[in-house]
Amino acid sequence: MSIEQAAASPCGCEEHEQVGLSRRHLFRLTAAAGLVTATTAHNARVAFGATPTTPSPTGTTTATTLGTTTGARPAASTADVLVVLSLRGGFDGLSAIVPAADPNYSRARPGIGVPASSLKKVDATFGLAPGLKALYPLWDAGRLAAIHAVGQQDPTRSHFEAMAEMERAAPGSSTRTGWLDRSIGMLGGTDAFAGAQVGNTTMPASLYGEHGKFAVASLKDIKIGVGEDLVPVSAWSRSIAQLHAGARPDLVRPTGEAIAAVGKLKTLPPSVEATAAGYPAGELGGALHDVARLIKANLGLRFATVDMGNFDMHQNLGGATSGWMFNQLTELSGALAAFAKDLGPDFDRVVLVTLSEFGRRVTQNGSGGLDHGHGNAVLLLGGGVNGGKVYGRWPGLTPAALDSGDLAVTTDYRSVMAEILTRRCAISGVNQVFPGYQAADLGLVKARAA
Repeated sequence: MSIEQAAASPCGCEEHEQVGLSRRHLFRLTAAAGLVTATTAHNARVAFGATPTTPSPTGTTTATTLGTTTGARPAASTADVLVVLSLRGGFDGLSAIVPAADPNYSRARPGIGVPASSLKKVDATFGLAPGLKALYPLWDAGRLAAIHAVGQQDPTRSHFEAMAEMERAAPGSSTRTGWLDRSIGMLGGTDAFAGAQVGNTTMPASLYGEHGKFAVASLKDIKIGVGEDLVPVSAWSRSIAQLHAGARPDLVRPTGEAIAAVGKLKTLPPSVEATAAGYPAGELGGALHDVARLIKANLGLRFATVDMGNFDMHQNLGGATSGWMFNQLTELSGALAAFAKDLGPDFDRVVLVTLSEFGRRVTQNGSGGLDHGHGNAVLLLGGGVNGGKVYGRWPGLTPAALDSGDLAVTTDYRSVMAEILTRRCAISGVNQVFPGYQAADLGLVKARAA
C-alpha cells in the first residue's frame, strides 16, 4: 500500500468511521428540530441556533433557538478573536516540534524520525519540521510559539471520548455545555455571530449550549434552501412574515432572526477564491479564508472553530521531506501562513491555537506508523503571542519518564486556553469556563492594553 493510499484509507479504529448523510436526510433531521439551514449551489450550508449539550445519534447537530441578531454592523472590535483549529485524528506533535536533541527520539523512531539536520533548530532541544517551513518567518518574527507535552487530566486513547472531554473541558463536573459556549456566555450582549464553526455545519462539542452561534460550510452564494430548492432571502422574509402574521413573538423570533442573519452574511463584500488569495488547495485553506473574511468584515465574531482531519497515522507516516505527515504539515503550515498574511493588520487581534484529542505513541509500530498516545504539541500564532519559543516543561523520552509508553503530560491544555481567554479575549472569571480548575500562567501571550 502506498502512503497516498494509506492516507485515504480508514485507520482501523472502528469508532473513527463517520456516518454519511445526504442533503435531504440532513434537512429532514434539522428541520424537525426547528433549525433554519441555508444551502448553496455548491452543497455548502449554514446553520444558526443554540446547540444541544449532547450529540445526536447520527452525529449531526440540531438547534432550537437563536440569540438576538440585528441588521446593524457592530462597532470596531477591541478584543481578540480566538480561532481553535482542531487537528482531528490524533496529531503527532513529536513529528512537528521535534525533540531531536533527545537521543531516545531517534532510537524510538528509526524509520520515521525527523533527523536534526533537516530541522529549523529553535533551541537546545527542539526544531521545527520541514513540513512547517511556511511558518518559519512567523517564528522568527515572534508571532508563532509552541507548547509541548500538552494534554488532558484524564487520558484516553478513544478518539471520540478524548475529543468529547476536551471540548466539554469540565472533568469531574456535571457540566454538559462546551467551553466555547460558556466563554460566549461570559461576554454578555452577543448575537449569533459571536461564535462560528467554519468549514462544515456539524458544530463541535465545544460550542454546544444555549448561546447563539452559527456553522457554515462556505460563505459562497448563501441562500435559504428547502431540500434541493434554493430560495432568495428576500422571498423567505416575505413568506415568513405572511405565515406568522399575528403570531406570538416567541414563535416568530427564531426563524426571523436566522433569516436576518443569513442576509447579514450576504452583505460580505465579494472575495477571490482561497487559492487565488494564496491559500493552498484543500478544505482547510477555504475555511481559514472564510474565517479571515468574517474577521475583517467585523460582524462581531469572537470565537471560531475550524477542523483539519486525516491525522490518524497508524501506518506509513512517511519521512522528513515526503509522505503522509509531511504533506499534512505542508498543507497546515501553508494555510496558516496565508491566513496571517490575509488578515493583514487584523492579525494583531487574532490568536489561533491548534488542539488535538491526543498525541501519538513515542515508539513507531511495525507498520511505519504510530498508535494512539497522550502528550502532544500545540501551536499558537497571532499578533499578541510571545512567540519564537517552545513552552512547557519537557519531561524527556527516557523509558522511566514515559507515561505507559507515551509522552507524559506536563501542561494541561486548559491552562493554555485560560491564559488566552483572560489576557486576549477580555473574559474574567475564567474558572466559570473551566469549572474547578486553577490555571497556570505560562506567559504565552501579551495582555491587551486597556
